[in-house]
Amino acid sequence: MELGLFFMPHFAPERTPKQGADFVLETIRKADELGYGEAWIGEHFACGWEPVPAPDLLIAQALIQTKRIKLAPGAHVLPYHHPVELAHRIAYLDHLAQGRYMVGIGAGSVPMDADLLGVITRDADGVEEMHNAEMTREALDIMIKVWTSDKGFDHDGKYWKFRRRDYDDFEKGPFLKPFQKPYPPLAMTGISANSRTLALAGKLGFRPMSFCIGAGYLAKHWDDYESAALKAGHSPSRVNWAVSPPFFVAETDEEAIRMASTGEVGRFWKEYMIPGIVGRGLSKYVKTDPSHTDEMITPEYLARHVWLVGAPDTVVRKALKLVDETGGFGTLLGMCFDFIDQKEAWLRNLELMSAEVMPRLNAILTSAKAA
Repeated sequence: MELGLFFMPHFAPERTPKQGADFVLETIRKADELGYGEAWIGEHFACGWEPVPAPDLLIAQALIQTKRIKLAPGAHVLPYHHPVELAHRIAYLDHLAQGRYMVGIGAGSVPMDADLLGVITRDADGVEEMHNAEMTREALDIMIKVWTSDKGFDHDGKYWKFRRRDYDDFEKGPFLKPFQKPYPPLAMTGISANSRTLALAGKLGFRPMSFCIGAGYLAKHWDDYESAALKAGHSPSRVNWAVSPPFFVAETDEEAIRMASTGEVGRFWKEYMIPGIVGRGLSKYVKTDPSHTDEMITPEYLARHVWLVGAPDTVVRKALKLVDETGGFGTLLGMCFDFIDQKEAWLRNLELMSAEVMPRLNAILTSAKAA
């Protein structure tokens, strides 16, 4: 199993953009030194808890500061960009990365983002409708055609209309295609129990990535992805599946639980994530006992029973349980949070995950596979 990182990215709303960027870049530099394989950075425009509207700007900086780690937006929300402009930005950054670049794409689920960027309409009765799913599919078709077509074409779609000219010898364009052929590896993320995004990823042959707030629904994520992939003629492999749980490793269980459930991280889960989980009907997937009430779900409850939190031996045990519950996956993407005020412990956590947890975990998985 490979090891990587996923930044939502979470920061306390009071942090400055510079504080958040510095923390992300320092974490990626450390991960690169430790041999982490990849890092993903999310994109939001109107969410104060996840305040990065341009992950590619952070990726461009991180490429200069690292040597091996692969980097990706996780994800560019396609309805919020002109697809031709975004296709060119991706192609350009792909050249700068020289093979160390992947691209996550998504439809977006934050209503304030959608309202701000004009993809919510209201009928005469004031009923709202988000057009993200339709826009994502049209945008993706456009981007792939821009990356792969050698001829001019007109696009007269529902949401975008434009003309791409044939090659002009005077202007020497259109001039830019991606560095990786036919384009950088594409991935799609899912969090809902019935994720249409992951089903679409399977249909298109893209890499699947699942947010792991609890393991209860992840097996269905793979089933939906695999079913759509096989129906479309693809050969899905669990090696390509990335699963992203919250994590924190420390010398003792109690220290890790305290670090993962208090401070700005605890506040984030208490004020933002847990209400969202309950509101979306996902709370049953994080309960260790069906009789537990929603009120019992606290950051400490999750750190003790659900997340990959604890001393190395404990995290190995929890990771093996996650592998068993999901049926197996190829990349563990540790979900990153605001540990700016506990940076030393956070960086030590990265070391323990790399040097203590993953070697033990992979040794057990290899032995079990051989048996």
